[in-house]
Amino acid sequence: MPDIIRLLPDSVANQIAAGEVVQRPASAVKELLENAIDAGAGLVKLIVKDAGKTLIQVIDNGLGMSITDARMSFERHATSKINTADDLFALTTKGFRGEALASIAAIAQVEMKTRKADQELGTVIQIEGGEVKLQESCSCPVGTSIAVKNLFFNVPARRNFLKSEAVEFRHIIDEFERVALAHPEVAFSLHHNGAEVFNLSKTNQRQRIVALFGNPYNTRLAPLDEHTNILVLSGFIGKPEFAKRSRGEQFFFLNKRFIRNAYLHHAVQSAYSELLPKEAFPSYFIFLEVDPRTIDVNIHPTKTEVKFEDDRSIYAILRSSVKKSLGQNNISPSLDFEQEMGIEIPLRTKGETVVQPGITVDTNFNPFSNERKGNDTPKTDYLKNMDWGQNYSRHAYNQLELLNETGKTAHADDPSEEQQTLNTKWDTDPASETTSKPVQLHNRYILAPIKSGFVLIDQQSAHERILYERFTGFMREKKCFSQKTLFPESIELSGGDMVTIRELLPDLTLIGFDISEFGLNTIAINGVPVEMQDLNIASVLEALIEESKHRQHEFRLNPADSIARAMARNASVKSGRKLSEEEMSAMIDSLFACSMPYATPDGRPTLLTYGLDELERKFKK
Repeated sequence: MPDIIRLLPDSVANQIAAGEVVQRPASAVKELLENAIDAGAGLVKLIVKDAGKTLIQVIDNGLGMSITDARMSFERHATSKINTADDLFALTTKGFRGEALASIAAIAQVEMKTRKADQELGTVIQIEGGEVKLQESCSCPVGTSIAVKNLFFNVPARRNFLKSEAVEFRHIIDEFERVALAHPEVAFSLHHNGAEVFNLSKTNQRQRIVALFGNPYNTRLAPLDEHTNILVLSGFIGKPEFAKRSRGEQFFFLNKRFIRNAYLHHAVQSAYSELLPKEAFPSYFIFLEVDPRTIDVNIHPTKTEVKFEDDRSIYAILRSSVKKSLGQNNISPSLDFEQEMGIEIPLRTKGETVVQPGITVDTNFNPFSNERKGNDTPKTDYLKNMDWGQNYSRHAYNQLELLNETGKTAHADDPSEEQQTLNTKWDTDPASETTSKPVQLHNRYILAPIKSGFVLIDQQSAHERILYERFTGFMREKKCFSQKTLFPESIELSGGDMVTIRELLPDLTLIGFDISEFGLNTIAINGVPVEMQDLNIASVLEALIEESKHRQHEFRLNPADSIARAMARNASVKSGRKLSEEEMSAMIDSLFACSMPYATPDGRPTLLTYGLDELERKFKK
């Protein structure tokens, strides 16, 4: 029997390695940016075309490479970062595996120009599919310029798995932000399809965050600073009032390397436990400096996961530091133990007399008497004086009755036999004229009585269903009602958020938004949907952008439907708002005019029904 195990050709081995290192254009961006930082660059320029599918170019002013080093950098397992296995546990650089350039060159057309400061001429190398096509001397500035063209040109199956341009560019921005946040001492710029997205100058950490995520973050952050013999902790945490419903800007950096760590995230989240609701997530930009010998970064191909030697101590320090920062910045309640716990009594001025407080008692008050003086109505009689007449529409009443009797809703466009019977009963039954009005409970629920019991409606969920069907109707029919603003409202966004808004703009226009670009990373709101004219549009758009960035799996399935869901969720009437009788009646009418009134788009129930027989059973012994 012949032998079956054989060595793979270098071209195939490189493509397999490339599959681990380069999953999408953003992976190549990460590797090239980190190489530029390791080369000591003070200025890094990233140029992208077609979300990296056509071109990814990184230009830096770092050390550059000699002719020999330039050629060796494209060999597998060739690196200047480590010499022995022990060096893996004392890493101070980012890339160290020596596979990045070899993997990229195996699946793309790469051109590199590089020159050291002590050399008059530089070197240009062109590689296609792992094969060197050209190497010669050239004239170029000090530093390195690498252009990656036609990524996955020789692996069409991998190229077909790439997502839309907007999604892939969003991933590139994520990688760019992570590297730029970790190195505020380096100037960065990003250009996409000829347009400038970011232009970041050398600055401090706080200003780098503001430059990336917008001016509002300047007032949303609280500093974090802690020095121990285990780690040095610095950075910023977001104030609780600016927490978001989705995982917003949450960054951990370990020795200036971006990492993901659920254990550390839990430490931060638990520090906010008494300040945030369950579904709110704070923003944080936390930098940890530890001894490289106490961590292992070589456990994941992308080096975003690490192992700590003493993770419990780091957890405790991180949690206490966040709580300390919240207390020092008057964000969380704290006790001042230096203040004397006594009753402060104001001093009396000279000649001032003390006036004894008086107590007025109505000696004629009789709680069992029905007679009252004047027009005063006692609070205990408000139920008797309330008008319990019906004021929501007959169609909604019929829907409520039919819901309780059959569990289905009949629509006005389809008058079924049951609905006709109910309409006849309404017209002939004199008791229907005295059916009660809807009542709001705890500024959260609407109680709508019916002859067979009552229906309890969640006002926020009901309004979410109403707005969702209204927005999807606008998109389907391409007919929207927009309320023009008297003065356009300008909103400043970060570069990444501006890209997201451009992606969502066509569907937002179908809903009723009139948005135009107003300078670099600024939009002007010229009109809003009629349903949102009384809302804070900036907050609604910010929430929509966050959901789009952090729930990309939903937005990729059906962008229009996802936008309608997100807008309905953010624009719906929130629990705690008091509604008038007219508003409650209109909400009941609109809810039962929906095609699916029983649940929100996410599947949460909008109403519950209770019958009189069920109530009677509960009151029986």
